[in-house]
Amino acid sequence: MHDALIACRFLHFGAVVLLFGIVFFRSVLFATPLRAFEAGPARRTVDTALTWLAALALISAVAWLMITAASLADGWGEAIDPQTLALVLGNTFFGHVWIVHLALGALAFGISLRARTLPPMLPALINALLLLTLAPVGHGAMFDGVRGLLLIVNQMLHLIGVATWLGGLAMLALLLSARCEVDMSAILRRFSGIGYVLVALIIVTGLINVRALSGALWPEPAFSGFGLVLAVKTALVLCMLALAGLNRQLSRAAELRLPRLRASVVLECLFGAAALGAVSLLGTLPPMLA
Repeated sequence: MHDALIACRFLHFGAVVLLFGIVFFRSVLFATPLRAFEAGPARRTVDTALTWLAALALISAVAWLMITAASLADGWGEAIDPQTLALVLGNTFFGHVWIVHLALGALAFGISLRARTLPPMLPALINALLLLTLAPVGHGAMFDGVRGLLLIVNQMLHLIGVATWLGGLAMLALLLSARCEVDMSAILRRFSGIGYVLVALIIVTGLINVRALSGALWPEPAFSGFGLVLAVKTALVLCMLALAGLNRQLSRAAELRLPRLRASVVLECLFGAAALGAVSLLGTLPPMLA
């Protein structure tokens, strides 16, 4: 069950993060520079991908609920038992949050099917709420009162930073591969500038999480269990930062070398996916409170 939960968390986090990040990139951060893209045929590819991501987010959310029910009841048969599922939804903090999360997931999927006929900000809002309702089901739920609330808010900010970065990278990879009339140099330079804010937000909120959960700047033991997975995640993020620096240099070159830049962005996306895998595992491990 533990392995199934890790895999489910990875799929769900990935789908929700990309849903928010891609839509936020298109509808808020770069709505004006992407007008030519939105009017071209490549838009259909992104819209189709978002529909599949919304479907994956909804299916994996249901699967997460079923695995949780099976874990609490200590039997796979309980995963599909209506009474057990109702008990989880009605009598646990996770269940109360997940009712809202499932409703938002269903709404996000419905909206993705009719995205072209709706105001662009509506999908952005629903996907933002879907992302933010992941914060209360993490380690922040360990604490009550003001401390728990502040940690959940901190986790929300962390999720926004991560989703904006990873979703933006996915959109950049697509734009670098698509044949559309957009000013890639300007978009890359602007995203690099936004990246400084995102990285600062991710680092600060990440350090607050570690300090609150472990009671120290780094958990003990440092390279075992929770500490080891955290170290792997940190190393992956550092690799992403190095590639981001390379991308910035490539975007400022007199001649934009698209193949090299595309390869670098795709590699950064892969490191991001690996970091999400580490996060999926971290959420199932005790933080070893000091």
